[in-house]
Amino acid sequence: MPENDQFYALPPAVEKFSGNLRLTAWISFWTQVVLGAIASIIFLFALIGQETRAGIQDPGRGGGAFFAICGLLVLYFSIVQAFRYTRLARQLRSPDSSVRPTKAATIQMIKFGLVCNIVGMSLSLLAAEAITGILLGKSLFQPQGLIPTGADLGRFIEPIDLFVLLGNTHTTVSHFVSIVGSLWLLNAINRPKA
Repeated sequence: MPENDQFYALPPAVEKFSGNLRLTAWISFWTQVVLGAIASIIFLFALIGQETRAGIQDPGRGGGAFFAICGLLVLYFSIVQAFRYTRLARQLRSPDSSVRPTKAATIQMIKFGLVCNIVGMSLSLLAAEAITGILLGKSLFQPQGLIPTGADLGRFIEPIDLFVLLGNTHTTVSHFVSIVGSLWLLNAINRPKA
């Protein structure tokens, strides 16, 4: 029971923001974990499942793959950041004001996570540009109708190509969710007291 008395001794603004931070952190964390795991499995499947084809540009290789993997690596770091937000929310609820981080430190941590996700989303968008450019190139040279017998199937859009695009989209969406959460938190912490 003493903890409840101490909990309600928190300043109302700190109590409200710590609850918002905790909720946003867990939503961001689980969204990123689920979408990141799916994207990781997709990229792993795409890398293992693709055959080496001489002279054929695949979305799972080259610049598209490089930027997609970099965006995914930044996502892993962002997952750690989202989990750190949950610990920060717990520290903010501490009855001991010396343990509570300052408003400036909290803002700095949220801004760091925001920058991390902007970088990750930028990398994922660069990957999307490269991947869709390759798919467009394949579609322009794909004959209409039936595929000729003996044709090099690597020149045609295959399901694995779209799978790579889907994995990159999952990475982009997970970064977007975290960016929205960080911007909302920055707005909430800087909101004037009513």
